[in-house]
Amino acid sequence: MIEEQTAMAGESNDPIIEARNVSVTYDLENQDAMVLDDVDVDLRREEVLGVVGESGSGKSMLANSMMNAVQQPGITTGEIRYYPEPDADPVHVLELDDEELRSLRWEEISMVFQGALSSFNPTLTIGGHFEETLKAHDYDVEEGMERARQLLSDLYLEPDRVLQSYAHELSGGMSQRALIALSLVLEPKVLLMDEPTGALDLLMQRSILSLLEDLKEKYDLTLLFITHDLPLVAGVADRLAILYAFELAEVGPSEQVVRQSRHPYTRALLKAVPNLDAPLETMKPIGGTAPNPAHVPDGCHYAPRCPLATEECHTQDPPWYDVADDQRSACFHYDEAADTVPFDVTETGLAELAEQEDTPADGWTMDEDDDVVMSLDDVSVHFEQNEGLISSMFGESQPVRAVDDVTLDIRENDVIALVGESGCGKTTLGKTVIGVQRPTHGSVSYRGQDVWDAKDGRGDVEIPHDEIRRTLQIIHQDPGSALNPNKKVLTSLEAPLKKWEPDMSVEDRRARIFGLLDRVGMQPPQDYAHRFPHQLSGGEQQRVALVRALLMNPDVILADEAVSALDVSLRVETMDLLLELQAEFNTSFVFISHTLSNARYLAEKADGRIGIMYLGEIVEIGPPEEVLGDPQHPYTKVLRWATADLDPSAQEIEDPPVRSIDIPDPVDPPEGCRFHTRCPEAREICKREEPALDNDESVRDTRAAACFRTDEDHDYWDSEPLPIEEPSAEAEPATAEVDD
Repeated sequence: MIEEQTAMAGESNDPIIEARNVSVTYDLENQDAMVLDDVDVDLRREEVLGVVGESGSGKSMLANSMMNAVQQPGITTGEIRYYPEPDADPVHVLELDDEELRSLRWEEISMVFQGALSSFNPTLTIGGHFEETLKAHDYDVEEGMERARQLLSDLYLEPDRVLQSYAHELSGGMSQRALIALSLVLEPKVLLMDEPTGALDLLMQRSILSLLEDLKEKYDLTLLFITHDLPLVAGVADRLAILYAFELAEVGPSEQVVRQSRHPYTRALLKAVPNLDAPLETMKPIGGTAPNPAHVPDGCHYAPRCPLATEECHTQDPPWYDVADDQRSACFHYDEAADTVPFDVTETGLAELAEQEDTPADGWTMDEDDDVVMSLDDVSVHFEQNEGLISSMFGESQPVRAVDDVTLDIRENDVIALVGESGCGKTTLGKTVIGVQRPTHGSVSYRGQDVWDAKDGRGDVEIPHDEIRRTLQIIHQDPGSALNPNKKVLTSLEAPLKKWEPDMSVEDRRARIFGLLDRVGMQPPQDYAHRFPHQLSGGEQQRVALVRALLMNPDVILADEAVSALDVSLRVETMDLLLELQAEFNTSFVFISHTLSNARYLAEKADGRIGIMYLGEIVEIGPPEEVLGDPQHPYTKVLRWATADLDPSAQEIEDPPVRSIDIPDPVDPPEGCRFHTRCPEAREICKREEPALDNDESVRDTRAAACFRTDEDHDYWDSEPLPIEEPSAEAEPATAEVDD
């Protein structure tokens, strides 16, 4: 018989925090906005609880309420009970005064926020932050700084160097690890982590997860890990709590929730996640949109989007049902969810080419009939660092080698996805492709016309530069910052048409704009056209940016991390839209991503290519089925390892298969193979010689990898292996930020 939940199962599993009937509301213009709605959940001692949900679902509010840290005018109601020790009397967190809260926060319950740089005072060194924190809580500073050094060392950081640095002098991964160390210096029992790896690269994300596992065991920590990235947390969390529109939908052991979810939203979310291994046809976006906090629907909040919804769902709040051992679902129709929203995490679609011995390394070529739109020949882009007046006077400035000797063709209706860590040169190369960044060396041509000769008026210019610029467009990573906040959508979209087609009438101009807005799903278009950017969701802003690029009927669009800022439930939908418009407008895409699963989805669906970049060079390129199914370069294999599998049982959180977590300084890249300082397969010859990408063949149309290991007869095999050392961060000196 189905039983309604009357007490959370966590009460019999030694909870360290109990949240009961917790709600958070804001009084906005005399209208209550609900951002957390009657949530019941336990955080068990020394577990990792993953809290997963889309942006705005209430994840951060849940964490803040556990510390009674919701900012005014937010009002937190319900009960938060904290148990410092097993069987101890609970501390009622919402009833504590300011002094009691000061002791609770950071000493008992600590928090790691998403943006490390925004968490640090830019005028204080990292060491100054540790000392300030220790003094504020009356801790012994000398003893505390010893603990700080140990924590930094545990996180593969060099303590003395990091403590003397300012936050801006550290890379994103280093500053995030320093923030984790700071949050643990007062020896808290609970660590609340709010998207702690959201802004980091794949390898750094997985590396930090591995480090968290070690820290949890060493310091007996309990972790609440908040993320919108379900695959990322599924392998490390003991249990998952799925939030939708301010209320919990499902809670249970990670593997059970992923394999046997009993809530339609959880199953729909699993289907919407771009996955590296699943068949492309199984990935489907979630229809509809999440509710506004000021207009939360009655009954089940998911009912307006749910294929199982009945009248009961729209009028009554579903109770909790025990659907499996330690698994609960808030759905009236939990027993029908699997049939209505089918999902099988064990399905695989990516070709396992490693098992096919007869697959040649260069067995793929592009269609020779496709015209080359953009051509890059031995392109390098170097930037001078801003080192101050004295250094510039004496010529001591060293260039940042953002892109080095890249040769690449972009054909009509082509898609090439560039993947790599931050600072590897993806964005710089993309901007060079579309004629925004002038190369230091080499040439960039549009349909045979050198772009910069046309710009400078050198030689016989057959295609004017203005015409070239019109046909090369960009979609920025953050569409909100790319749109003028003081102008309505219509005004922003009219501007390029007024410039490039001044003879077009107002009626024709608006007809084209409304037609494109309608085409990308913004209906009615007249309504959206008269909104300001802040009145649009992130996905809607991205669609406006896409419309602005398409207005010029471009040949090539640079999509710079165009889906990374979107919820996972919107990424597949947005990439599908890009592909539909590519076919309709005959456009090629250069798609930049730090996520292999996103790159694979777009490139494989478009029969395009994936290019793996490392320290300014393309180290492997080819069709996604081959590059990801049978990677030839060790760096590609590392990125493949770093990409979390949606199936928790297939994830093995272990030390990263690299010699050093952090990427070397692009100002002074290693000699020989640039990856040899981190490569687990490196040999002595890799320190001296640089492998070529083409391997004596044209790289333009074939699959290739810049690694000696692809040649069975190379001297590499007779060279001595480099000694394996413990991973460290010492290879990355403090430098100014480098354009990705």
